[in-house]
This record gives sequence, structure tokens and C-alpha cells, in this order.
Amino acid sequence: MTTTAPPVRMPGPRTTLTATTPGRPVLDVVIPVYNEQSALEGSVRRLHAHLCHSFPYPFRITIADNASTDATPTIAETLQAAMSDVRVLRLEEKGRGRALRAAWTSSDAAVLAYMDVDLSTDLNALLPLVAPLLSGHSDLAIGTRLARGSRVVRGAKREFISRNYNFLLRRTLAARFSDAQCGFKAVRADVAEHLLPLVEDTGWFFDTELLVLAERADLRIAEVPVDWVDDPDSRVDIVATAVADLRGIARLGRALATGALPLDAVRAQLGRRRLGADPEAEELAVPGVPSGMAGQAVRFAAIGVLSTLAYLLLFLVLRGPVGAQAANLLALLLTAVANTATNRRLTFGLTGRTSAGVHLQGLAIFAVGLGLTSGSLTLLHRLVDQPGRLLEVSVLLASSALATLVRFIAFRRWVFPQPSAR
Repeated sequence: MTTTAPPVRMPGPRTTLTATTPGRPVLDVVIPVYNEQSALEGSVRRLHAHLCHSFPYPFRITIADNASTDATPTIAETLQAAMSDVRVLRLEEKGRGRALRAAWTSSDAAVLAYMDVDLSTDLNALLPLVAPLLSGHSDLAIGTRLARGSRVVRGAKREFISRNYNFLLRRTLAARFSDAQCGFKAVRADVAEHLLPLVEDTGWFFDTELLVLAERADLRIAEVPVDWVDDPDSRVDIVATAVADLRGIARLGRALATGALPLDAVRAQLGRRRLGADPEAEELAVPGVPSGMAGQAVRFAAIGVLSTLAYLLLFLVLRGPVGAQAANLLALLLTAVANTATNRRLTFGLTGRTSAGVHLQGLAIFAVGLGLTSGSLTLLHRLVDQPGRLLEVSVLLASSALATLVRFIAFRRWVFPQPSAR
């Protein structure tokens, strides 16, 4: 999100985290590994040296071993014995998501992070990644290879796959973060405590699922442009990962569409209210009307019914003096303006002055509705010579219903984009 933080509404969250109890780290950096005997020691020592020299607070490095079968466990134990701020967590099952969940859940640090063992991301981005979480400005933070200012070295194939995957997320799950898969992320521990129980994936889709749920719960995600060099020795199975990601998108999309995830509770405790939202009218709680997208749909439908009745009444009044097409234009224009203003306030809970951009977007949606209704009238008059008022109204009613559906989707996704619809 891009809103400013409101006053803290519960103990703990979004307070500055510079203070720490003795022996408790402020930051825990998890490195999930599977058969990384060649890279593990060098990477951990390099990360440890960087943190010692550049990170001003107590830290820990956690090696989360995903059931490695080579010398990785032995090397990890050696590193733990050599450095007091390195710990080893051994799992008997594979899965990066499983490793991160286990490591983060068992950590006592205030900020939880992870990075890939190859350290493809320049470590100078680590403090900028963590700083917004320490200050309370943001709830999660991600490194992005796709934002302006990022510097990336990788092959055309991986670049193509990455950009298209993130494009797919925007189109299917309405995600607004730029890079779901960069192995360089952090989350506040209090936020992780609420979100991790809702994340089902145990593999590579774990990151995406966590970020989407965070956005739907109105949490702020800070993005840090990074310098990133592709690891030519990466053993990620691109095809298998892509298939798993597509399945994850479908599963998560269904869960969000059906309201199966209890995000309202997370939003109530940790969510950041959007700028322009009326605190007293937020979600406009009405007995018997559900919250979230379902509540918006109910309110939009109710307003739509009233708008349609007003539209048909105006059409019938104007039909005689100005003709069918002109009457349709005037009736639709008048009711569309009123409909937009009413939905802005009552459906989406926004107050204040409406920008010129919103008016232009409303006119564009109006044009779509006009095309649907006018087109249906034109088709009717071509098929039926001198149709009666009842038939005209029936055709307009059907085309207006379709226009209403299009308008709701456009309002929610484009004109008044909802954090819960991202």
C-alpha cells in the first residue's frame, strides 16, 4: 500500500523496534538450503561479516536445512559452533516455504528475513530492506528486480519468465507489488504471527501467497530496488515451479473469491486504513450485510437497482420528446453520474473531493454502458419494426444489467482500487 501509517491500534505492532531485550536479536536472517555444500560456508561467512560491520543491532543467521543429503548439515553445524549468532534448523522434508515457516515461527527476533544461499542480491540492500520495518513505516519488505533503479544481470529466459509471472499475478490476483519471487524479503514478527497460519503453500509459491494475503489485509509492503546477479548454477526446476505456481494462483484465487480466508480479523488488528476512507463509514457495517467484497457487491447491487429504476423512468419521460437514442443517452448520463457519486461514498467508503482523473474514468465506463445499451436498442430496431415500449424497456433492462456488472468490476479494479481487491 502507499498510505501513511495511522496511530497504533494495538500494543506492539508498528512501533520502533530499535530496543531489544538482552540476548534477543532484532533481525533473524534465514537461509533455506538443500544440498548446498559448495556454497553454504562462503555465503554464511560473507553475510555474517557484512552484518557485523553494517547492521547496528543484534542479529542472528538461521540455516534452515531442507532435508539435505550431502555434507550441508555437517557444514551448518560447524558454522553454528564457530559463530554464536548462527543457528541451524533441520527439517526432514523439502520445501522452501516449509523451511521459512518453521524458522520464522520458532524465532524470537522482531524482524524476520530470508535470502537465497547464493546471495545473488547485493547485501548493501539489506539495511534498506529492514529499516522500514524497524521504524514501523511498513509491515513487509521485498527486494525487487523489476522496479526503476534495480540493476539486474540474468538471462533473457529468466527475465521473460519473471516479468510474465508478475504480470499474471496482477491480472489474476490483482497484486500490486512488482516482484514476487526475488529471494530477498523481510516481515515484522507480529505480522508474520497473523499471516503465516493462513499461508498453505510449502514450496516456491509461499512468497507470493504471503504477499497477496498481506495486501488483502491492508498491510504496507515496502519495495527496495536491488542489484542482482543471476546464479548460473541455480538448480530450480523452472517447469515444475511454474506448474506449482499456477496451481497456487488458482487455489488462492478460489479462497479469496469465496471468502474462505479470515482476513477481516488481520485487517482489523494490523491493517492500514486507506487515505480518503471515512473512519466512521469504513466498511459501512450494516446488520445483515457482509463485509469486504461481498458487502460491496450487496451495496452496489442495491444502488444499481435504484439507479436502473431511475434510468428507466427518465427514459420513458424523455422518449417522446427527444426519441429513443437521445432519451437513452440523457437518462444514462444523469443516472451514471449519480451512481458513481453514490457508490464512491456508500460502497467504497471514500470521502473528499473527486479528482479529475476519476471523472474521466467514470466517463470511460459511462461510454461502455452507453455502447451496450445503445447497441442493444439499435439491434432491437433493426430486428423489430416499431417495437413497443415494454419490449424496449425489457431489452434496456437486460443490457443495463450487463453494463452494471461491467461498472462494478471497473469501479473496484480501476476507479476505486480496493486493498482487498488487489
